[in-house]
Amino acid sequence: MYPIIFDFGLVDIFGFQFRLAIYSFGLMLVVAFYTCYFLLNYDLKRLGYDEKLASDIIFWAAVGGIIGSKVYHVLENLEQVISSQNPLGMIFSGSGLVFFGGLLGGILAVTMVLRKNNLSWLVFADLVAPLLILGYSIGRFGCFLVGDDYGIPSNLPWAIGFPNGLPPTTSTVFALQFPWIDISGFSTGVLTVHPTQVYETLVCGGIFFFLWKKRTEDGVQGSLFFLYLILAGIERFFIEFIRTNEKYFLDIFSGAQIISVTMICIGLYFLLNPLPESVSDTP
Repeated sequence: MYPIIFDFGLVDIFGFQFRLAIYSFGLMLVVAFYTCYFLLNYDLKRLGYDEKLASDIIFWAAVGGIIGSKVYHVLENLEQVISSQNPLGMIFSGSGLVFFGGLLGGILAVTMVLRKNNLSWLVFADLVAPLLILGYSIGRFGCFLVGDDYGIPSNLPWAIGFPNGLPPTTSTVFALQFPWIDISGFSTGVLTVHPTQVYETLVCGGIFFFLWKKRTEDGVQGSLFFLYLILAGIERFFIEFIRTNEKYFLDIFSGAQIISVTMICIGLYFLLNPLPESVSDTP
């Protein structure tokens, strides 16, 4: 699709040459973080918090999210990393930003910021819940632009081929990298696939507007965050059925679906069993 928005070509600075370009996925990440920053800053002003807090939360959420996503990716592909001729290159590459690892890493990083400022974890969990799903929605559109994280082959009218995707949606690639997917009913060459990135962008965008509208309603502290866990878990659980991830649990469910079910269960438990105020006020 459009992995590079604008290519400045080779740039030479003090004898060091490098390619300068605006990459679509990187641009979408910047858009996601800045959008979330402005919305969080708006809410913090509305509630009377220090404005600097928004930049601290978004910055450390980004750092923790990137580290957490890379750690998750390495653990999930440990054999491939170990057997690689350049394992450090795989670890520090720009790919492998796995959402679930990023979510956990971001939560841990933001928790440290909240503890440092002696702020309630659940109060801020409700504030950032809509932003989590918004950032994910924007990021998925970035995946669409680079042709990554697409779905299984399909002949539906809106199915899309990614001949220059990461990796390309060719019959050869599917046979080598996704052998668990049956492509016997498709012709050779470039295959059209479910644009699951677009599906998730639209669905998660809808979840964002729903949560954003509910954030000003009176309710138990933490309820919006736990509702986010449920809705995000449901969305990811069902989209996994048409994604290329291997279904290794009972040959039906992927690792992401197991985590999704865990998210749903945690969200349901705490919605039905709210934490007492003495606990919810403690960061």
